[in-house]
Amino acid sequence: MRPVDLAREHGLSPQAIRNYEDAGILPPAERSATGYRRYTPVHAHALRAFLALRAGHGHGQAAEIMRCVNRSDAESAYRLIDTAHVDLLTERETHAEAASALGALSTATPAPSGGPLSVGELAHRLGVHRATLRAWEAEGILRPGRDRATGYRTYGPDCVRDAEIARQLRRGGYPLTRIARFVDSVREAGGTDELRVFLGTWQDRLGARSRNLLTGAARLDAYLALIEKADPAASRR
Repeated sequence: MRPVDLAREHGLSPQAIRNYEDAGILPPAERSATGYRRYTPVHAHALRAFLALRAGHGHGQAAEIMRCVNRSDAESAYRLIDTAHVDLLTERETHAEAASALGALSTATPAPSGGPLSVGELAHRLGVHRATLRAWEAEGILRPGRDRATGYRTYGPDCVRDAEIARQLRRGGYPLTRIARFVDSVREAGGTDELRVFLGTWQDRLGARSRNLLTGAARLDAYLALIEKADPAASRR
């Protein structure tokens, strides 16, 4: 097969195929007497494996997996694949933690729509000591403003919302470090409603990546089976 024959199936350019070979993503091709590259079904399987891996691992890691396989270093390829699954599991746990924390806020009182509260007013609203609010501030959970005239702390609607979140999650036994991470997520999303939408989209991305990793593994397995059939000694290296 010519580079264009491999490229056509995936909507790539012939130059991309040559670049992939030069990068070690495809195994070296034989050359004709005139110097043209000759590709085989093995190269076609390698290209399919790489493109499938790329969807789940990203270009750089997928390329490195293919380079490991092509130099008969399957152990290193497996380690890279295992690392990707560990990273995905960690991300799933982070998502589950945020979703669980969000679920614990269903009884939270809406933040006031009026002016900012003083430390005493907020402590009374929440039923906590002022020292508790200072501890939450030290953890980065609260970011109060300051009254220009007096220098006293003031707590606007967003800060009251964060304090309500902290109170609810502390009741659920969450440590302050986890609460701080969750509040940061709420701030980045723009509020709890926006965070619910973000978490749904995030869940969809996690599912898609899991599926892509499975598809990539299946394509790589087919490629490994083909090269082991062509060179039985490869499976023992």
